[in-house]
Amino acid sequence: MHVSELHDTYDRKIDYLRLSITDRCNLRCRYCMPEEGVAAKPHTNMMSYEEIIAFSHMAAQAGITRIRLTGGEPLVRKGVVGLVSSLSDIKEIQEVSMTTNGILLEKYAVDLWKAGLKRVNISIDSLDPKIYKDLTRWGKLEEALAGMEAALKVGMNPVKVNVVALKGASDNIEPFAQLTMDYPVHVRFIEYMPAFYEEEKDDFISAEELEAKIKALGSIENPDSPVGAGPARYFKIAGSKGTLGLIGSSKGHFCNSCNKAVLEPEPTETLGLAFCVEAGVFEDLEMATMAVESKALKKDGVYRWLKRRAEDAEAREERCQIRCEALEKQLAEARKQ
Repeated sequence: MHVSELHDTYDRKIDYLRLSITDRCNLRCRYCMPEEGVAAKPHTNMMSYEEIIAFSHMAAQAGITRIRLTGGEPLVRKGVVGLVSSLSDIKEIQEVSMTTNGILLEKYAVDLWKAGLKRVNISIDSLDPKIYKDLTRWGKLEEALAGMEAALKVGMNPVKVNVVALKGASDNIEPFAQLTMDYPVHVRFIEYMPAFYEEEKDDFISAEELEAKIKALGSIENPDSPVGAGPARYFKIAGSKGTLGLIGSSKGHFCNSCNKAVLEPEPTETLGLAFCVEAGVFEDLEMATMAVESKALKKDGVYRWLKRRAEDAEAREERCQIRCEALEKQLAEARKQ
C-alpha cells in the first residue's frame, strides 16, 4: 500500500518521523538525568538496526518523507553511520537529519555527510566553558563547538544550535548572538519545561523575556525560516550570518503545525510510538506487525498506525491544551513564591 500524502483531520500533512535509536548518552545534563545516569537498557531490549530500517521502509510507503535520528545521544550507538546510509537509500525519504550534543560530531561528520546526513541540531546550552561543564556535568564546550564547525565544513545545512533557556546559565544571549555573526548557524532558545523537574523551577525564563533580550540587541530583522523550521520564531541581527529563534513551550502552542510521529527504541511486547511527546500521548504498534511474513501486511499495519495518528488529531490537541494550561498555572504559582 503506497500513500503519497497523509493528512490528519486538521489537514496537517503527516510526513515526519523521529527515530530514537538509543537511551544512552555521553553527558549528564542536570535538567535531563541524575549525575549517576539512568539504568541502561540491555542491547537485546533495543530495536535492532534491521528493525528500524524495516519500519522506516514501511513508514515511507505510508507517507513519511523525512526522518530525524535522536537518542539519548545517537552518535554513541555503534554503526550509526551505516544506519544513516540505509535510511538515505530509501527512495521515498527526502531527508535524514540528526539531533546530537555534538561531542562526537567532529569524529563522524565527514562519514555522516557521505552517508547522506543533510543537517543537524546541536544542543549547546551555554557558551561559557565553566557553565557548560556544570550543566552537562563533564562536557567540554570546545568539543561541541568543534562538532558544529565540522558539520558546517562538510556542508550540512542548516546547522541549528538548540539552547535550553535556563536562568543564570543560558539566558545571557549576547555570546549566542555573536555566534550567529561569526557562523551561518541558527540558534534556537527553547523555553524550559520545569514541570518535569520540580526542584529546578527557579531556572525558568519565559519566551517573552528572551524575546525582549533579543530585541534589545539592536537592529532586528524578520528572516525567512531555515529548512525544517519547526515551531521556532526567528529573528536576525542586521549583518549576521545566522539567526536567533524562540520556541515557547508553555504558551507558544504549536499543535496546529505539528506533523511529527516518534518511534521509541525499546520494543517489549509492543513498540512505543508517540503521537504527541509534550502531551504524553502514546500508542502502541503491535509487534505482530513487525513479525508477520507478508510485507503487504507489514505496510498495512504501519499505515493503520499513521492513520490513527491522523484521525486522533482533535483528541490529542485537547489533551495537549489541558497539559499546557496546567503548566502555565504551575509556572504562575512558582513566580508568586
